[in-house]
Amino acid sequence: MGQEPWPQTPVPSVPGDVWHWQLEAMHVVSRVRSDLRARIGHPSVCSASTDDARDGLLLVFEELASNALRHGGGAVRALVVAGTDGWLLDLSDEAPDRPPVPAVDRDPALGGMGLHLVAQLSIEYGWEGRPGRKHVWARIPNGRTPLEVAQDVVPEPRAPEVPRQD
Repeated sequence: MGQEPWPQTPVPSVPGDVWHWQLEAMHVVSRVRSDLRARIGHPSVCSASTDDARDGLLLVFEELASNALRHGGGAVRALVVAGTDGWLLDLSDEAPDRPPVPAVDRDPALGGMGLHLVAQLSIEYGWEGRPGRKHVWARIPNGRTPLEVAQDVVPEPRAPEVPRQD
């Protein structure tokens, strides 16, 4: 079974406050995550988002940042745009010829499931190759704005089959 690449689509333009960091190594991801946590902990952001949404943002940031450092190449940059309905994360590296590829048919215990997690927590996601850089991005909802996208995607829960007692 072949592996499907991450959707190739341009990074969307989202208005809002822009925060950016340079990620030199894996240990820097924790420091930047702490800085991001402090920024989204500001009262103006807290009042416009839910705890779950902020946790989702931090998780997606960590997944995309670690992927960029492990599988990308060269200088890794992180950009977060805090918009009115959520956040745009854009992690870029110097490997435009290596698109992100979600793991397929792999035991989750072996890892590599981060892109699937990113897809579940995002409104939309994708990657874009630009001269000398690859941008892997995701839009994370703030938890306060209704999502039209997810309404038809999640199947209705069903009650488990109960054996009949005769």
